[in-house]
Amino acid sequence: MKKTTIIKLILIFLLKVNLFSLETNYLHNEETSKLIKDLVKNHGFNKTYLNRLFSSVKVQKSALKYYTQEKKKDFEIKKKYHGSWDRYEKKLLNQERIDTGAKFMKKNKEALNKAYKKYGVQPEYIAAIIGIESFYGKYSGDYPVFDALATLSFEKNRRNEFFKNELKEFLILTKKNNQNPKNIYGSFAGAIGLAQFMPSNFKKLAIDFNNDGVVDLDNEEDAIGSVAKYFNKSGWDRMTPVATRVSYEGKRFDKLKTGFKYKYKRSKLKGIKPKDDNFFYPRKVHLIKLNRYKFDELWYGTKNFYVITRYNRSNYYAMAVYKLAKKLRKAYRKKSV
Repeated sequence: MKKTTIIKLILIFLLKVNLFSLETNYLHNEETSKLIKDLVKNHGFNKTYLNRLFSSVKVQKSALKYYTQEKKKDFEIKKKYHGSWDRYEKKLLNQERIDTGAKFMKKNKEALNKAYKKYGVQPEYIAAIIGIESFYGKYSGDYPVFDALATLSFEKNRRNEFFKNELKEFLILTKKNNQNPKNIYGSFAGAIGLAQFMPSNFKKLAIDFNNDGVVDLDNEEDAIGSVAKYFNKSGWDRMTPVATRVSYEGKRFDKLKTGFKYKYKRSKLKGIKPKDDNFFYPRKVHLIKLNRYKFDELWYGTKNFYVITRYNRSNYYAMAVYKLAKKLRKAYRKKSV
């Protein structure tokens, strides 16, 4: 390789590092000063320690793109094209994820059954959440959580206030656990561990399920118990179905608003009925539309479907969890025979 080519490659690498990990001193930011003051006064932090942290933040440009207006517009444009569910399903419901999930369930059979007895959440739903969130721990995130949360807190974006609170909770968590916040990695949004909990959820919902004295969501048992508790606190009912596919006239459904935000009495949904005659759910239902290339799938979603959306506010996410759970249950039974 020529010397000039090597120099060019080095310059390109350094440019990329500069673009995506630019080190910034946030101590001159008024919002940073407010946060430091709060942490020192109300949570026992050392001001010198915090000054050192915030004086060298590596700005996570790629994380920031997810929360800028431009990114949102791009996403809205992509949604106009048919086949969005086909693409989503192909990515999250592949055979590798199913097979890995069945092995995960077999390995953690005792912890999953314990969670079911304590919180009433079926093992396959717990496994499905962990499977979608982190591929059972294979992809729990490679973003430095402190830098990502600081970037999203202080660089202008549509969720600044949300991330300021998450950054505060993250620092409190690391102080409690005697951890270096610079050494913890997670998603671009600051979610951590197999279950991808945001820092604010640790305090309320993360638990020490294996009783070793430490709450660690990189530990499979702790992650299992914490997901089960999350569902339980959100209102999960093990006796209630999650969803069922329904029929309607035509290939595209635009007659009514769809999604977990809207509920309908079934008696008012003329021309729409379950394809499964054994589906019983007397309460109001959500209409969930899955956009395929050639038609729309339409489903009834129950209260339990809504519970899944408390984990992630996406109809597609909740349906992926439901469908993966069904596939995991079937695959696990085959492996157990």
